[in-house]
Amino acid sequence: MAADLESSGTVELDPELAGPAPQRWRARTATEMIVSGLVGLFVSFKLSIEAWELAGDPGLDLACDINERISCVTVASTWQATLLGFPNAFLGILFEGVVLAISVATVAGVRFPRWYMRCAEALYTVALLFALWLFSQSYFVIHALCPWCLLITVTTTLVWAGLTRLNIRDHVLPGSARLRWFIASGNDWIITIAFLLVLAGMVLVRYVIV
Repeated sequence: MAADLESSGTVELDPELAGPAPQRWRARTATEMIVSGLVGLFVSFKLSIEAWELAGDPGLDLACDINERISCVTVASTWQATLLGFPNAFLGILFEGVVLAISVATVAGVRFPRWYMRCAEALYTVALLFALWLFSQSYFVIHALCPWCLLITVTTTLVWAGLTRLNIRDHVLPGSARLRWFIASGNDWIITIAFLLVLAGMVLVRYVIV
């Protein structure tokens, strides 16, 4: 397929690429987002509850406090954990709630206006950057790992990748026909998996092997 398209000098001739993504593909992508979003929402609720408990008892030990390097309490006790004056997990509930609503509607066949999806893309890009910033703070500054926070980083990455994949194929975000073919073929998963493997390698080197 790719060879035929390239021999014609352009991939714009493929009607599946020139138009919005078919509903079956959109529903499958949205379902993947729902799974990751539900996990992220659950973890956000759990972190919110733990933050509430720690506020009442700063000396509380949590189940994820394994040692000085893997400790939720250590991370939760830093200023980074309440950057805006309240637990960051509250933001996770907000972000995941928005993207879950979009994902469920997409499975049902709803197509939101372009401006709405661009706003959702911008909002969740902020969420991803924030999650990666928190990971970098834990890794390079705090020197302690919160397993729940790491899971949030993973789920946020997966949801953002799915949302971006959907928006590029639906022409909400700019992209060439070759890029849409790349995504339609599932090749973008290579980039996502490679990124997550880098994170996993960093965690193993710092918190497990050493």
